[in-house]
Amino acid sequence: MLRKEGVSALVLEREADVAASWRRRYDSLHLHTVRSLSSLPGMRLPRTLGRFVSRDAFVEYLERYAAAHRIAVEPGTRVTRIDRAEAGLHVRTDAGDVDAATVVVATGHQHTPALPDWPGRDGYTGRLLHSNDYRNAAPFAGMRVLVAGTGNSGADIAVELAGAGAGQVWVAMRRPPQIIPRQRFGVPAQLLGVALRHAPAAAADPLVRVARRALVGDLRSLGLPAPSEGLLAQNRRTGAVPLLDVGFVAALRAGRFRLVAAVQSFDAAAVRLADGTTVTPDAVIACTGFATGLGGLVGHLGVLDPLGRPLVHAAAGRPSVPGLWFTGFRTPISGALRELRTEAPGLARAIRAGP
Repeated sequence: MLRKEGVSALVLEREADVAASWRRRYDSLHLHTVRSLSSLPGMRLPRTLGRFVSRDAFVEYLERYAAAHRIAVEPGTRVTRIDRAEAGLHVRTDAGDVDAATVVVATGHQHTPALPDWPGRDGYTGRLLHSNDYRNAAPFAGMRVLVAGTGNSGADIAVELAGAGAGQVWVAMRRPPQIIPRQRFGVPAQLLGVALRHAPAAAADPLVRVARRALVGDLRSLGLPAPSEGLLAQNRRTGAVPLLDVGFVAALRAGRFRLVAAVQSFDAAAVRLADGTTVTPDAVIACTGFATGLGGLVGHLGVLDPLGRPLVHAAAGRPSVPGLWFTGFRTPISGALRELRTEAPGLARAIRAGP
């Protein structure tokens, strides 16, 4: 989009390849947003990839995208800090410093794995890993596994483990997730998210609750009550997205895994839960989300909110530090990839227009 506006751009990439963060995700990952609403501007995802695109296919798409648009990428260049300069911004990297009139930070809201500092964690005698390091269920065959977290990654991994030979699977839940089927009767849930993207939460959330009861049912007897906060209200307050169900509820009903209370602490081989009970898993997979990791990069510039998110996003407002822009840090219920596609043209125009 910048090239379309006549602005040259250099992408500084800390890894050796384009789409490095996607390459690290678990093998069975598919987009939960539909193909037609997940393309980046200027190149559509091919219909042959199906409605919900696989991880590997999306990586290949990003490679083709960078090549087709002749995007200048400087790999192996980790940006460590951005400072004000007399004529713009000074960017420090481990491969040398760069001065630029404009910098767009696009490191993403799922940048730094967030592993809770559970008491006793370092003394746990089993295997502890973050979902960012999980690839597939093969290493966990026959093992007792505790999945900590009921977001989309936690749900996907729990279902995969339960169906691929894990000896016992527990899913630790801190708070009830917002569950919506990924699609029902051929209609993707994302279309509902697009329709409600800008609706008042007070008006839309009661409708979402009715839809959830009709589509998901009452799961209280299985230990899964309905959330106390509305879906849109929670999304706008914290950025949390709903659990788009592709088998989690069915597996729970079939007894293939068991819901337990949130992880409270570790004691050698045991994991103590918030309700006072304990389990003794062979492995714990922490599906506990990510942080933006922006503190060391731009935290000293006063451009972040208390959760580490940019105060001004894309072209929605003028940046407090001239020339410093952010994109890719929103997680609306309409889909993050769709958000990127819609905001990129406006951001490019704002950069071309200058201060």
